[in-house]
Amino acid sequence: MQSGAANTASELYSPPAVCTPSLQQLSQSAAKFNLDIDEAELKQYQDLIKEALVSYERVDKMTEPIPAVKWPRTPGWRPEPADNPHNAWFWRTEITGASTGKLQGKTVAIKDNVAVAGVPMMNGSRIMEGYVPEYDATIVTRILDAGGTIKGKSMCEDLCMSADSFTSVTGPVLNAHDRTRSAGGSSSGSATLLALEQVDMATGGDQGGSVRIPAAWSGVVGLKATYGLVPYTGCVPIDITRDHVGPMARTVHDVALMLEVIAGYDNGLDPRQPANLSVPEYTKQLTGDLGGIRVGLLKEGFGTSHIYNVINEGCLETMIKGNGLGVGWKGFYPTSMLDALAKGYRSRANDMPPTGKFTYLLYDCITTNYGNRFYAKGQNLSRMLTHAYNQALSRYDVIIMPTIPFKATKLPNKDISTSEICKMALNFGQMSNVCPFNVTGHPALSINAGFSQGLPVGMMIVGRHFEDATVLKVAHAFENIRDSKI
Repeated sequence: MQSGAANTASELYSPPAVCTPSLQQLSQSAAKFNLDIDEAELKQYQDLIKEALVSYERVDKMTEPIPAVKWPRTPGWRPEPADNPHNAWFWRTEITGASTGKLQGKTVAIKDNVAVAGVPMMNGSRIMEGYVPEYDATIVTRILDAGGTIKGKSMCEDLCMSADSFTSVTGPVLNAHDRTRSAGGSSSGSATLLALEQVDMATGGDQGGSVRIPAAWSGVVGLKATYGLVPYTGCVPIDITRDHVGPMARTVHDVALMLEVIAGYDNGLDPRQPANLSVPEYTKQLTGDLGGIRVGLLKEGFGTSHIYNVINEGCLETMIKGNGLGVGWKGFYPTSMLDALAKGYRSRANDMPPTGKFTYLLYDCITTNYGNRFYAKGQNLSRMLTHAYNQALSRYDVIIMPTIPFKATKLPNKDISTSEICKMALNFGQMSNVCPFNVTGHPALSINAGFSQGLPVGMMIVGRHFEDATVLKVAHAFENIRDSKI
């Protein structure tokens, strides 16, 4: 038996959080920045770095604040193919929220780029396979607080890098109206589940049209709300200047109701939001009365947004090089998610989808040769684009245009080439009407305008910043007119 006071945990051995870099590694780092440093001087830097690493050891032992998990749940189960014929579910579960609230009795599917604590999250990709978050995204907490019941995670496209619905590693999501056609992406599963009436509501993510494209091709309602209105906290980022998450449902009323629940200030966890952000009761403004509303009809909206294409470079820095978020962010960092992406990119880089590989190769070549000057210029030009739409919206309360220039396309066969995958999945013609509003941040909603040869046709309604209520009001009035003629 040893004498003396018992050792505290801090006095016992534990592996280092960060290893001191070797002289060889320091030499390689110096070469990256064109620094000529001899070995003797490098040894001095090595000693200084060893002292600096004390801060990393201290921080590693601290407990970081993460959003609380309020509602109990089980991990759920992976559905059998027979129970998932359209491949729209990634994971099934049953999480019951409050016994009262605005979403009492409503069933909800959560797109699989949104964290649900204790439930596997794959983001449609082998890169994140095996990851289980320990926190709920803010919108998940708000849905449960409002009495909603989460029925599972809806399938999404591989790393959400597709406007089509065939890139997920678990297979294509089939269109609810024609199983040979695309459901649209990247919120493909959410749209199909709604069209099949398997849930009442769903979440969608939208960086270049990923709520509105599947809503249009599946015949449901999808809203990309004003930039910053709905907190993105706990969702996989692609580019923080374009990231949106929003409500999807079969009716405008349910989209408005869901928006009431998930919108609003997130106590600084998402710094894109103004602190004085207010959320009206959107459902109470669905009066059907459009007296005084000025509607602008876009004569031609099929041009490609070159500004968006250049700004898309940001996904390389944020999602790939930055492992999902990068630096400079003053909100919540989902560190376990960032670790999962970092490990996936290192160990399973070849499992990136062709769209991801194309993105990496294109933008890495651009930034290597030209730095970020084109991205910076694109962001500067985005203010001109925003101003142009603001000018149009000073004359009209909403602008209306087709969501997509064509109906749902056929799903490809197994022998599709890499080039064809990228051309279909990253079809900027398909995205031409929707992606500008990810750049400008205006609210934009897609609603079914009817059917052509059995396939849905989407109509998009665009409004002023933070006037989502007007967009919903116009959509609801159109919905009433449309349904009265059926």
